[in-house]
Amino acid sequence: MMKLSRLMLAAVAVCGTSAVMAQSSVTIYGRVNTTVEHQKLGDNKATGLVNNRSRIGFKGVEDLGNGLKAGFELEASFNSDDGSGPLTFDRKSEVNLSGNFGMVRLGNFYPESYYATSDYIGMHNHETGSSSDVLYYDAAWFDGNGTRNKVAYRTPTFNNFWAEASVSLHEKARTGAAAVNKNAYDLAANYNNGPLSLGAGYSYWNSNYQAALRGLYTFGQFTVGAYYQRNKDDNAILGTGAGTRNNFRLSAMYVMNASEFHVNVGRANKWSNVSDSAATQWTLGYNYNLSKRTKIYTYYTRINSGKGMDYSSGAASFDSIKAGTNAGDNFSSFALGVRHNF
Repeated sequence: MMKLSRLMLAAVAVCGTSAVMAQSSVTIYGRVNTTVEHQKLGDNKATGLVNNRSRIGFKGVEDLGNGLKAGFELEASFNSDDGSGPLTFDRKSEVNLSGNFGMVRLGNFYPESYYATSDYIGMHNHETGSSSDVLYYDAAWFDGNGTRNKVAYRTPTFNNFWAEASVSLHEKARTGAAAVNKNAYDLAANYNNGPLSLGAGYSYWNSNYQAALRGLYTFGQFTVGAYYQRNKDDNAILGTGAGTRNNFRLSAMYVMNASEFHVNVGRANKWSNVSDSAATQWTLGYNYNLSKRTKIYTYYTRINSGKGMDYSSGAASFDSIKAGTNAGDNFSSFALGVRHNF
């Protein structure tokens, strides 16, 4: 009888533990993404390994009952080319509550306006590495004003539509070139219905703003996407104000079995107060998916900059090719890479 009682107690304990574990879960995830690249900036050239925003993250959710859930996400970047860090949660550190009312998020995370527009159509390498979109302008990012100390609300999904609004609180502690005690604001909206996906984003900080519209459509083996962005820079880039500008990007993907063929081109018109500041960027890419998590890929990307605005040096990876270059020097890179998601 004593043995039976002990067995029953043990079974009850195991069942109780299982119930708790079923209500709470933690996931480790990440990406290791590394390329071998030959880059050229102006007349300078270099070849080496390049990290493409490798990262590791932890996220969890707890079911609190009655449809209410608590969650968190911590995400850190690291350099896959040399193993260096430091592993601080600079990419994301948030806690959230969600339910039938939507989701409230608190912490540090990228503006959803970016994910709703530029990142969404960056299909070949999702805006990482030297082929990422250098022409996209985000008024809320300067000095981290649009990512830190953030309070956000995300709506539930209604008829394939959801939106998010956020404010980044300045907390009177800014230093450096963007030492202005101003809150940053961000709005994003997404609509997904089968092959059609639409998005919009708006961000504002200290009289600087961007507003963008995005569309993506899949038909058969083809996917095409585009965004248009209108910008006003009052003081963030030059201090005196670059003025206003329009820019756009077109992208296309053709899928054949495990192969993906990519092309995209972006154009930024000149800033109204900066002569010779227009630029173009284009990329040709090929991905081969070894599995759902692992791919090998190659691309060639090029940026042609006007001499009034320096776009190209932001895409270059090696200090040796940045030395001695000037605004308006063109940039190009040929890359071979491996990306593994876990």
